[in-house]
Amino acid sequence: MEQRVSLITMGVSDVARARTFYGALGWAGQTVEGTVFFQAGGMAVVLWSRDRLMADAGIVSTDSDVTPSAAFSGITLAHNVRTEEEVDRILAAAAVSGATVTRPAARTFYGGYAGYFADPDGHLWEIAHNPGFPLGEDGSITVPDLSTPPLTGT
Repeated sequence: MEQRVSLITMGVSDVARARTFYGALGWAGQTVEGTVFFQAGGMAVVLWSRDRLMADAGIVSTDSDVTPSAAFSGITLAHNVRTEEEVDRILAAAAVSGATVTRPAARTFYGGYAGYFADPDGHLWEIAHNPGFPLGEDGSITVPDLSTPPLTGT
């Protein structure tokens, strides 16, 4: 796993209110399908519904082996990679190293492939291959113009 973060996603209770707040601070973002994307240097900061983020990370469940939602900090870190195989490899390495895979890798609603793990302290990482957000040689991402066509990735 390369030593970098691609996205920081903040689970918020009210996406419109959060966007207004960050807009008042001078942040310009794009909203697509209830998700706000802010370019932040070579990475992105994302605002998304807290409930949807928890469900996407696989931490909302009645299964006692799943991280309880009360422990969820509301923030996930994402590490985007160039291939689906890298997603599988990193999730497996994380599990061997002591992480809990909270959602095994699978196809995503945005046309990518991703899974999540929680580190030993419960911090959530999404490992994602997202063809809609190509990586630079240095691993940086650039949020594309999401106004057309419809969202193909996060």
